Amino acid sequence: MNDLINKKCVPCEGGVIPFDISQIQKYQKKVDGWEIVKGDKQIYFLEKKFDFKNFQESQDFINKVGEISENEGHHPDINFGWGYAKINITTHAIKGLSENDFILAAKIDEILNV
Repeated sequence: MNDLINKKCVPCEGGVIPFDISQIQKYQKKVDGWEIVKGDKQIYFLEKKFDFKNFQESQDFINKVGEISENEGHHPDINFGWGYAKINITTHAIKGLSENDFILAAKIDEILNV
């Protein structure tokens, strides 16, 4: 079982140094299928695309992601439509990745593993 699932996101107001690439790679091993992407402003984020059979399954998944995000106080960027959902996670306050991002990714994956 992934130890990240048992952790809780800690509110981040900034002032914390984002993970460097070695920390990112270490944590990436704890989440399945999440890609590390460097955005336009040289900010790292986690990205994963999920496939579904139809729009309703996509929407149901996104509603569960929203519920988890609210409970964790950490909110991803979400794009979804008929048969897919794409989720991007980063810690905006520090302009990079932190443990919170990987905790949220693990909890999102758990939706489909339950």
